[in-house]
Amino acid sequence: MARLFGTDGVRGRANADLTPELAMAVAVAAARTLAESDRSHPPLAVVGRDPRASGEMLEAAVVAGLASAGANVVRVGVLPTPGVAFLVSEAKADLGVMLSASHNPMPDNGIKLFAAGGHKLPDEVEHRIEAAVAEGVSWTRPTGGGVGRVHDLLDGAEHYVQHLVGTVPHRLDGLKIVVDCANGAASDVAPLAYREAGAEVIAIHAEPDGLNINEGCGSTHLEPVKAAVLEHGAHLGIAHDGDADRCLAVTAEGAEVDGDEIMAILALAMRDSGALTADTLVATVMSNLGLRLAMSREGIRLIETKVGDRYVLEELRASALGLGGEQSGHIVMPAYATTGDGVLTGLHLMSRMAATGRSLADLASVITKLPQVLVNVPVGDRAAGASAAPVLAATAEAEAELGETGRVLLRPSGTEPLVRVMVEAATVETARSVAERIAAVVREASPV
Repeated sequence: MARLFGTDGVRGRANADLTPELAMAVAVAAARTLAESDRSHPPLAVVGRDPRASGEMLEAAVVAGLASAGANVVRVGVLPTPGVAFLVSEAKADLGVMLSASHNPMPDNGIKLFAAGGHKLPDEVEHRIEAAVAEGVSWTRPTGGGVGRVHDLLDGAEHYVQHLVGTVPHRLDGLKIVVDCANGAASDVAPLAYREAGAEVIAIHAEPDGLNINEGCGSTHLEPVKAAVLEHGAHLGIAHDGDADRCLAVTAEGAEVDGDEIMAILALAMRDSGALTADTLVATVMSNLGLRLAMSREGIRLIETKVGDRYVLEELRASALGLGGEQSGHIVMPAYATTGDGVLTGLHLMSRMAATGRSLADLASVITKLPQVLVNVPVGDRAAGASAAPVLAATAEAEAELGETGRVLLRPSGTEPLVRVMVEAATVETARSVAERIAAVVREASPV
């Protein structure tokens, strides 16, 4: 059986790769695996989803699987991934399930799992769940009163918004913002939270119909939010993805502000308030070298992890640190959330603007980023495409050529049949040339 879990849960084309049968099997395996450590009570599971049409089908399968394994289920409906994680913690549930493919196109969907406390599962637990799915052996099903019950939580979004707004250190009064909700899970929650915190809000792509999620909008398509910021004369724009666990921003002038810049802004804000534990920021190897240089200049230590907010989370928890994230806009603030939270990030980014009276462009100028080029190479075999001898040789040659003026990072995607080739260099032309040269070797090593 191929590995089920990627960088962030189980993901695939809904009703093709990710079928109701597989969703049910994963739900059963997760309930049984996570219940093994505590048999004193029936497991309690929280289940949420983004607005994809396939989420309705997969939700039914997951709920059936959980209940058949003896778990009681609370359905919270359409809610951001971090909102589901929050409710898992609030309800003292044993398990959380979020059905979403995040920023992926509508035909895809995914299963993200949370353990007690709203934390993502460690690799060891994922391996046990995979093994249970692969075995597919018969097991003693509960009957009668042992079958799980299913209930709906109607005010979950309200509780989540109250929590978010309660974390804001400085109100947003006076700020005019545009928020692109990607026709996703934050279409109601994000505008409401920003308004409750005091901002004047113009919401775009906030009318999900089950089919239009991430379609030419959101954090992977910033052109609409840029245009809306300029049209409305807003102070900034915020863009979320389909399940709102990430946040990117746009300045009043229409310039993009990525996760590295947002992390730098928040790190300085937290350092100034004494909330940045050990004056340390956690980021992944994909973060721009400019972030490391800026943090060093400001006296902030930077710890790097593998790509994936789960690895950022593991380091934050292991070292009891207060801020981490990814260039893609997954920002984790453990004092307020157990996972990356795009709306929380947007609130705290704008709070820093309101507290200082500085523009987003001014705040983001703390970083001078090196030109960075990322080439996504479709491959037949991700492992072979990233580790074949010719690929390693081409990478070593490029690293020697760049020296200390840049770097090369090669990694297989955790969710798609791609190898990502990232190159930083003194000029964008050099970065692009080196990246395309390595990408050509990857294509030859593992053709589609």
